[in-house]
Amino acid sequence: MCCANNIKIVFLLAKAAILSITTAFFLLADFTPIQAAPPSLSGCQILPTDNIWNTPVDTLPVSENSSVFIDIIGRNTGLHPDFGSGTWDGAPIGIPITIVDSNQAMVPVTFDYSDESDPGPYPIPPNAAIEGGTDGDGDRHILLLDKDACRLYELFDAWPVQDGSWAAGSGAIYDLHSNNLRPDGWTSADAAGLPITPGLIRYEEVTAGIIDHALRFTAVQTRNTHIWPARHHASNLSGTQFPPMGQRFRLKAGVDISGFSSEIQIILRAMKKYGLILADNGSNWYLSGEPSEGWDNDILRELKQLNGNDFEAVDISSLMVDKDSGKAYQSSPPHQSATTSLSWLFLLLNNSSP
Repeated sequence: MCCANNIKIVFLLAKAAILSITTAFFLLADFTPIQAAPPSLSGCQILPTDNIWNTPVDTLPVSENSSVFIDIIGRNTGLHPDFGSGTWDGAPIGIPITIVDSNQAMVPVTFDYSDESDPGPYPIPPNAAIEGGTDGDGDRHILLLDKDACRLYELFDAWPVQDGSWAAGSGAIYDLHSNNLRPDGWTSADAAGLPITPGLIRYEEVTAGIIDHALRFTAVQTRNTHIWPARHHASNLSGTQFPPMGQRFRLKAGVDISGFSSEIQIILRAMKKYGLILADNGSNWYLSGEPSEGWDNDILRELKQLNGNDFEAVDISSLMVDKDSGKAYQSSPPHQSATTSLSWLFLLLNNSSP
């Protein structure tokens, strides 16, 4: 009789414990968001949390064309940080971002590709930072973030005009609260028709200890097509061995990053989880970032220890919700299976059928 009572007490205590734990898990399921907070800049989130730029790809299947894509970009070609501190040819190293507010005067811009550009006007200050410097002859990108409206303005091949206006090759405007993509077939300030800013590696992210978005990179040879979320391409090459604009890649999960500096490990973890997006024609495996005097160029050179063999192309087609939207399907909460198991255990202890 004594033993039977003890067993009954233990059973009741176990049932009460399971009830408490199950209740706690259900509360977490109700109030814990599935995704992490989106990246932000000057108080603006950089696109919605469920945007494809901010969506992990570490569990997605490898593309069937991964091997030939890697061969084309360079299996033995090293990764190159196309950003840093100091100057190169008299200009900061990387693609700078200029922060403006609602008081910044808007100016007209004329475009070479006016049929694929947002007409503006654009909030360009006279001293706007230009990629390559004021006298540079490269891509001359200007990236502008209106921190009050959380609106992004990006220009390619931008030049000031004497009357105070500007001339550019192309331009695009983005509402950072929206998943809207550009019309299919339209360029942007990038050949893939995508925004540049969301894919830049920024020093403030590394100092914060996390990069929670995909990274922008370039390749010399691309195909004359584009895949979601890209909207545009710029190539005459038709072979399927050439990667299309918008192709996602990632650092292989098995690559050991423990020997890299802590700052580089932050970048490499992002490459494993969020990957890289092929966004423009340029040098192979050139990784884009914002210039900052905080960067240690010697540490950044550690990235060159990686080469094409360390990467794989990813099939992200299962994430597409709508071909004209950057919104991506998100994975289930990690505690879902645990909650289900505890629920079944509680029902069994309660002598009930599910």
